[in-house]
Amino acid sequence: MSESHTPTSGAARLNTGVAHNARVWNYWIGGKDNYEVDQQVGEHVATMFPVIRDIARADREFLGRAVTFLAEERGTRQFLDIGTGLPTADNTHEIAQRTAPDARIVYVDNDPIVLTHARTLLTGNREGATDYIDADVHAPDVFLERAARTLDFGRPVAVMMLGILNFVLDTDKARDIVRRVLAAVPSGSHLVLTHPTFDSEVGGEGQIPAMKFWNENATPPITARSGADIAAFFEGLELLEPGMVSCAHWRAGDGSRPAVPQYGAVAYKP
Repeated sequence: MSESHTPTSGAARLNTGVAHNARVWNYWIGGKDNYEVDQQVGEHVATMFPVIRDIARADREFLGRAVTFLAEERGTRQFLDIGTGLPTADNTHEIAQRTAPDARIVYVDNDPIVLTHARTLLTGNREGATDYIDADVHAPDVFLERAARTLDFGRPVAVMMLGILNFVLDTDKARDIVRRVLAAVPSGSHLVLTHPTFDSEVGGEGQIPAMKFWNENATPPITARSGADIAAFFEGLELLEPGMVSCAHWRAGDGSRPAVPQYGAVAYKP
């Protein structure tokens, strides 16, 4: 692993008195890197919106299928994972480097607990490279410049944006971030994206009160979007089969699992 950009101020930014998304998400998928306040808020949200644990698991499983697909079937050897979250089993670099030991992965997040774990857990193998950048999704110019130290932006890159644009509350700003990141990578690159929705056809109505509670009791604030707004993130790209679907159903075999109100898709930059 190359030298990570971990600031000495990380601990100073850690607030264990307020629930934080990375830690609550970790709690929902059965992890142990969370605090009592995260467990309390996580339980309350799960009471209001019981499917949230299914969403968390489905999103994580989508990551595994998407990275495997890109590494095995699309020949992808570079991944920019924006909004990493807390490391668990089968992180992006582990999945990619099982297929392609020379794969290069850069993680981006700005949570101090994620930073701490990244220093010890997000390590690659000798053939490839793994790095971690402390940066915010709202500052694409910052993390793109730093990512160029590890990734070759003259070659295709898979841009991973799983459950991160929902923390960019302004939809126009979120679209601009996607455009700016995709403009930095060449033809042959991919966008991998998941995003919560309030669309009723996938059971998303319950997101609205649950997110209202979240925004009043946890950080950072979050929003769901309509399928049409989420589809707009893929403007100018070619959606790969099966298109934009509930992330639980994306290349998931017979599709027998129930849909969750989180869309997922992989798209190609022509």
